Amino acid sequence: MRPKNLFQHIQSLWNALQLTGSHLYQSIRSAVPKNRVTLHQDGSTITLQYPHEKLPIPDRGRYKLHNAIEDCIVCDKCAKICPVDCIEIEAIPAPDVIGTTSNGMKKRIHAAKFDIDLAKCCFCGLCTTVCPTDCLTMTSEYDFSVFDVLEHKISFAEMNEQEIIEKKQIWAEHLAHKNEAAKPEISNEPTYN
Repeated sequence: MRPKNLFQHIQSLWNALQLTGSHLYQSIRSAVPKNRVTLHQDGSTITLQYPHEKLPIPDRGRYKLHNAIEDCIVCDKCAKICPVDCIEIEAIPAPDVIGTTSNGMKKRIHAAKFDIDLAKCCFCGLCTTVCPTDCLTMTSEYDFSVFDVLEHKISFAEMNEQEIIEKKQIWAEHLAHKNEAAKPEISNEPTYN
């Protein structure tokens, strides 16, 4: 190695150590006690002791999806607008009104299946904006990590297999009765043209 290159290497190393030392000094100066969670106005950062300390959550943040199934009218708008198809719905129509939602809308469809796969979800919030009853919302829970990716598929439907079969049978009987009533009467009299 030539002496000129050696001098340049030493000078470069010295500049790097000075820069590192100045950052270390600034971080020590701006340290806060462990029991306080604050963000400095000057842009310096601190380390939070997660999960004991957490940053404040914005009111309009997009986090975990939740469906209040008792208010859901199973309109399927959320599943249709979802860009990644993470919402699966199986609906069973009912012949009569089966209840009302908290905002007064009448429920005429049973939710046999209402699953949301949060592993696929891109948290865009489109499904919550099209919901007519506002039953599909995003909660403030942002830490829902699990060991198995299959645990991210959340089912909100409350019907068991027996109830699903029973409701499908009631709807099939209703359709059969409706079709029978709508059949035109066939007369035995010949028609002449």
